[in-house]
Formats: sequence, C-alpha cells, structure tokens
Amino acid sequence: MVRGLLGALPLVLAVVAAEPGLGVMAALGGLLAAINDRPGSRRTAGLRLGAPALAGTCGLLLGSGATALLPHPAQPFLLPLVLTVLGLFAGAVSAVGPVASGVGTQILVTTAIGAGMPLPEPGWQRALAFLTGAAWLLTLRLLLPSPDDGARYPYRLGTERAAVASVYTAIAALLDATGTPAAPARRSALTAALDQAQDALLGPRLHRFTNSSAERRLHARLDAALPLAEAATALFWAGRPLPARTVRGPLALADAARHDTVPASVPAPERDAPGLRALDASLLSALAVFDSTPATTTRTPQGARARLRAATRRVSGPAGREYGIRVALSMGAATAVAQTLHPEHWYWLPATAVFLVKPDLGPLASRILCRVVGTLVGAGLFVALAAAAAPVPLPPESGLVALAAVCATLVPLAMRHFALQTGVVTLLVLALVGLGGDTQATWNRLTDTLLACGIVLLAGHLPLPGRAGNVARGRLAVASQAATDYLGHVLSGSPDLPGRWALRRAAYRSLAQARAAVEVSAAELPPLARRSAGAAELTAVLERLVDTTTAAAVHADDAGTLPPRDSARLRALLGELGNLDHDRTPVAH
Repeated sequence: MVRGLLGALPLVLAVVAAEPGLGVMAALGGLLAAINDRPGSRRTAGLRLGAPALAGTCGLLLGSGATALLPHPAQPFLLPLVLTVLGLFAGAVSAVGPVASGVGTQILVTTAIGAGMPLPEPGWQRALAFLTGAAWLLTLRLLLPSPDDGARYPYRLGTERAAVASVYTAIAALLDATGTPAAPARRSALTAALDQAQDALLGPRLHRFTNSSAERRLHARLDAALPLAEAATALFWAGRPLPARTVRGPLALADAARHDTVPASVPAPERDAPGLRALDASLLSALAVFDSTPATTTRTPQGARARLRAATRRVSGPAGREYGIRVALSMGAATAVAQTLHPEHWYWLPATAVFLVKPDLGPLASRILCRVVGTLVGAGLFVALAAAAAPVPLPPESGLVALAAVCATLVPLAMRHFALQTGVVTLLVLALVGLGGDTQATWNRLTDTLLACGIVLLAGHLPLPGRAGNVARGRLAVASQAATDYLGHVLSGSPDLPGRWALRRAAYRSLAQARAAVEVSAAELPPLARRSAGAAELTAVLERLVDTTTAAAVHADDAGTLPPRDSARLRALLGELGNLDHDRTPVAH
C-alpha cells in the first residue's frame, strides 16, 4: 500500500507541470503494474512486473499507430479486425502462465486505450509516460523493504530467506498434523511453500555478484529441505500421530533460515519407523548444510531453450487455441459494438472484456457478477464524491488527483476480492479519465461493463470445434505424466536421490496446478462445469498415487527393497486409475 501511494507521484508531477494527459498514462502504467505486484522475491518482480509493462508500452504504440494509419471512415470495420487478430495471439500466449497472462492482458488493454482514448499527446509520448509509471513502481518494489525482510539483515535477500524458512515451517506443520484430519491440507501447504521458494530462488539475478555465499547458502538450504519434505510426506501417508518433539528440528531450521544463522542442536526424533529414520537422517544432513557454505550453487534453473519449447507447446496446444479463440471473439465483438454505439469513447468496453475473460481470475460467472457489482459501486461512489466535493473551492484536478492517490493506495488491499478490486479500480480509472478531459464517463462505463459482461459470457460458453475444457485437461495430462515419471524412477531402484527429489517436486507442482484448474472448471456454470466431470476424482487418485510412491521410496531406502505392502497399494491405485476415463490420463494405460 505504501508503494501504491508513492506510485502516484508521476501523476502529481505531471499535473503540476500542466501535462495531465501524460500523468494519466503514467498512472495507468503504475496501476497495471500494481495489479501484477503479487507477493514474491525481488528477483521475480523484474519479470512479473517488467514483461507486462513492456507489452503494454508496445500496445499503446500499436493502438495509436493503428488510428493514425487506418483510414478514418474504415476504422469502425478495421479496428475490430485488428483487435480480433491481436486477441487471438494474446489469448493463446496467456495460456502459458501468470506472467504471460499479464503480458497478453496488458497488450490488449493498452492497444484499445491507445486507439480509443482521446488524449492530445502523440502516441510515443503516451507510451513513454506509461513505461515511466510502470518503471517507477518496479523501482519502488526493488528498493523498498518489505515486512518479510526483517530489520537486522540486509533486505536484498530477505524475501528469499523468508520463502526458504516457510518450507521448513510447513514441514513442521505437516508433522504436527500427521494422523489428524488437518494433515491433507498441511501437505498441500507444503507443496505450495516449496513451489514459492523455488520460484523465489530461480528468478533472474538482479545484482552483480551471481554466486555470493548468501545465495549459495539459500540454494543449499532449500535443497536440504527436499529429503525432509519426503520423509514428512511418508509419515503423513502412514497416518500415525507423532510426538511433539518431532517438529522441533524443522522449526529450528526454519528460524535459522529466516535469520541466516546456524541452528543450535535439535532433539532427534524417534527411530522406530522408516519415515522417522528418514526424518532423522535428513535432519542430520540439513544441520551439516546449515553449518557450512557450499562452494557452488547446487540448483540449476531450467534452460532457456527448454522453457521456450514448453511455452510454445502451451501456446499452440489445445488450451492456447481455445482461449485464444474466446479472447479474439470477445475483443472483436466488444470493439464492434462500442464503435457502433459511441465511436468517440469506445475503449472501455473491449478493455473490460479483456479483464473478464482472463483465465486466472476464477470462474467466469463469478467474475462477471463481481465485475457488475464492483463497477456499480465504484461508479456510484464517484458520483457521490463528486457531488459532495462540488461546494469545495478546489481546482477540479486537485480532487481527482487526491482520489487517484487514495485508490492507488487501496489497490493492493482490494486485490483480496475481485469485486472489491473492481470497485477501487473503477474509482481510480474514472478519476484518471476525468483528468484526461472525459467528464461524461461515469454511467457510460456501467453500460459498457454490462455489455462486456454479456459478450464475454456468450463467448465463454460458445461451443467450439474439438473437445472442450482444454485448460483443466491439459493440466491433468501434465500431472499424470509427471506422476508416471516419478513412479518409474522409484520402481527402477535408481540410486539418484537428487533426480528422485526433482521428479517428486515436478509431480506435486503439476498436481497442484491441475487441482486448481479442475476446481475452477467445476465452479463454472453447468455447460462449462460438465467439461471437467470426473476430473476431481482423478486428481485425488493421482495425489494418492504420488503420496504412496513417496512413502514407498522412503521404505525402500530403509529396507533395501520395495515392501510388498507398498507394491500392493501401488497396484491397487493403478487399477483404480485404469477404471477411470482412459482418455484423461496416460497413467491409466
């Protein structure tokens, strides 16, 4: 929220310099960057905020260039075509992941704004102001401390240390809940903590020294948590409550990771079960790691070519094609309708459609309902504030700038719920367009929002050629293949423990992504929810298979061979998968 308030500084300076149009573009760049400013490490913030900002800058140039180059009489016909083609590409790109979704969203929104928002400045100046506002917020994100950094230590790696510490805390929480109904949720929380820590440490380095001792310690300490997580999962699978002293070791390691210190001696767990013996051995290994500084970084990020190949497969795959078509239809229809109704101020309708059709904001029906409610409340508050401020003898710009600054401060808080976020952003955007000279915008925005909701609702439920529900199905296919790879490695008896831990991480990460996609699909209206029928059951079976595989690996390490009981349970789970829809997962075959 402090960054949001400081992010309004370019708008204030532009208004003081009698350049409100440039201030509006700078504030818009800061607003979109703030929406992408999610919790995470500083090194990931550069990509998470910077890539969409660059895409938005290109969108402004493209939109202003389109209006300048296209013949004016033909623009009502050509602009919908341009945005339809761009929507097809940006929608497919958005299927890659959260950052790509931000890139696709910003290029579509800013193209519509660049082409439709009436401002006197040329396109290159608007784009430069937009990039300046986004770069200012990114600078604040990189330079200002955050609550996770702590006061005693340099906060350059504060969020990364907090992410690694959260892994050990999640391990302790799982051990504490073993044998209770809370254990499955704690295991899911451990998966999320490991995912966040890996993302925090594998982002691009933002400083000169790329192999510092502090970074090497963090990588080694995260690696040391992997066998601990494996042992904790095996104990969770066994389902036997554990003594209270079992959690003290991981908690001590969490405190040491958070404060970059070496832990004191910790109580050893009992050793009367394979999982407990594995936990004891992992604690001893972790203590040795915490007591030394590795010579080199032990974790290597995925190569650029491999990441590009994976992204290309998602863009050209069924999920990318389906989402691209739906975004293209929404953008083209919204632009055509807006050009017909009010060609002077048509940009709001397609920009609203873009945010509604985003794939990572929850079920479509609830997004539309929240958008309508948020826009109605935001527009009503704007009218009420304007009426209350009418007797106040202040220049109109001062009140609008103050309102924009307050809303920018509230954006991070409002992002906890889509309706609340919509209401705050509506207030902020109405203040900005007022500064840009559009004083008749309020209720037109509500009408455009309702039209955009109808268009997106229709496009989202429109039958398309091929099989439907490709997002959830694609995530489930990836998860099942990762489970297959992990199971095959364990059954092969390979002594490659780091390879096993990497396959286990890939299996749990992909399963978490599949479960999230399946839950979103199941929460849609019946025509869309039917696409994922049976997927939740299949995801649960895959999760049990990976849990059982983990326990079997720990037991095999302890006994030297796979116990018959684990073999029988693996065969039973594979049989259960075989009885489900064979088209949904390669594991069933």
